[in-house]
Amino acid sequence: MPKIISVSLIILGSAVILLSAASFIADFLFTRSAKKEVRELFKNVDNKTEIVQKNDLDGLPRSVQKWLEHSQVIGKEKIKTVRLKQKGMMRTTEDGKWMPAEAVQYFNVDEPGFIWIAKIKMAPFMYIAGRDKYFEGTGHMLIKLISLIPLADSRGKEIDQGTLLRYMAEMQWFPTAALSSYIKWEEIDANQAKATMSYGGVTASGIFEFDENGKLVSFIANRYREINGRYELQDWGGITKGYREFNGINIPNKTDIIWRPETGDFNWYKCEITDIEYNKPILY
Repeated sequence: MPKIISVSLIILGSAVILLSAASFIADFLFTRSAKKEVRELFKNVDNKTEIVQKNDLDGLPRSVQKWLEHSQVIGKEKIKTVRLKQKGMMRTTEDGKWMPAEAVQYFNVDEPGFIWIAKIKMAPFMYIAGRDKYFEGTGHMLIKLISLIPLADSRGKEIDQGTLLRYMAEMQWFPTAALSSYIKWEEIDANQAKATMSYGGVTASGIFEFDENGKLVSFIANRYREINGRYELQDWGGITKGYREFNGINIPNKTDIIWRPETGDFNWYKCEITDIEYNKPILY
């Protein structure tokens, strides 16, 4: 083998080793920072046990009452914290390839907020690390290639609105949050109800649709979407694809997350909840 080829291979191999080491360290630091945020999220959790009573549902739209009854929350503890694991398939464009994703997520209900920590596999040895955050009424999305190269570091009023809506959409996984004082309900018809959440100076609404048995069918809201560096309001939400019982509570465990541009539905994330635990405010 010519000497120049040998030298080139040595340089290439060294570069790969250095990049791998840098990615490993960056991933450690990225995860450590996210875990610190989870501890902050859970810092002021009230551990007082409260049991959901049937009369707690009084005054809610009948469709919401049926949903909570079907969820089997009556007689169980109000959910104050959540930790869950999810897997799925994600794509960033309508014609993009599907990429496998795994994530853990933590919620505080009394002081609404969440931390979502995800890894999306793009190719062998290539992944995207993501952390979405809603805390004290403020949102922050951080995305890095191999935990090292910044792809997005988004804040601002549009992100605050978007993360508030995400929290409200995802309370389907911890239904007693529907009883929270920061959420107001309005009946639309026998199977639809409008929820309006106000917190931290931000207010946004979405429509929950249920079937005749009380199962959640969909959630749709007008959310800010970044397109070519600018934010535009666009319908966004989730379509239920499956149900499962966890800890005695029935929740949608499979959901397609969609945007609804004028060109038609863009399904960008197929999400499946694989594990969920309530009132256990500690890290996995």
